[in-house]
Amino acid sequence: MKIATWNVNSLKVREPHVLEWLAANGPDVLVLQEIKQVTEAFPAQTFRDAGYAALASGQKTYNGVAVLSRQEPADPVTDFPGFEDPQRRILATTIGGVRVVNLYVPNGSEVGSEKFDYKLAWLAALREFLKGEMQAHPKLVVLGDFNIAPHDEDVYDPEKWGEGILCSPAERAALNAVLDLGLTDVFRRFEQPEKSYSWWDYRAAMFRRNAGLRIDLILASDALARACTASHIDREPRGWDRPSDHAPVVAEFDV
Repeated sequence: MKIATWNVNSLKVREPHVLEWLAANGPDVLVLQEIKQVTEAFPAQTFRDAGYAALASGQKTYNGVAVLSRQEPADPVTDFPGFEDPQRRILATTIGGVRVVNLYVPNGSEVGSEKFDYKLAWLAALREFLKGEMQAHPKLVVLGDFNIAPHDEDVYDPEKWGEGILCSPAERAALNAVLDLGLTDVFRRFEQPEKSYSWWDYRAAMFRRNAGLRIDLILASDALARACTASHIDREPRGWDRPSDHAPVVAEFDV
């Protein structure tokens, strides 16, 4: 089972890219973040014509998540129980016996801001949600744009970024609390090229200089992590015309 995540930074702009990537790579599941369109505008039929069932939870202009899958997704969830949030940032569904939780974690703006507090509260709600999901679904994968670089090796210049947004101790502690539920960052189970990143700012030729961060993650429960056979970042689409600032991240599971 090949599962991938991609923050497309506007599906309206990047729809041709997604279709091209699906045709070339043939994943069983592709989850998208920042589709930036209301659910009703999501081009589900276009993806069905390409061989993929499609679900979306969108909002106008900002955020929005979607799941594309070879098999029909079941039992979708779009909110954390007890956590009121108008922003569309989560879409969990079951596909082929695997619970897939697609996330677009808040950016947080800057450490100490109201948006930062919201990010930490959101991550705490995520942890509580995943407790129940993991009890109900032994085969579970949590993936998406986490807006957190787990370690200094995931940052092109750790000294420059310091303890700022995406790298702060509080954010990393919140991510570790999620991992401590029994999840594994499968990308790091395999030998990877040095300076492997999934996001590069559009400014200052950051992609050309490979000045990026690894903030797009695939976390797997123990049962799935043991079955993971490969994981990589596909940098190629970041070099296409009018690209997203993120690259797809892929993991393969023998399930």
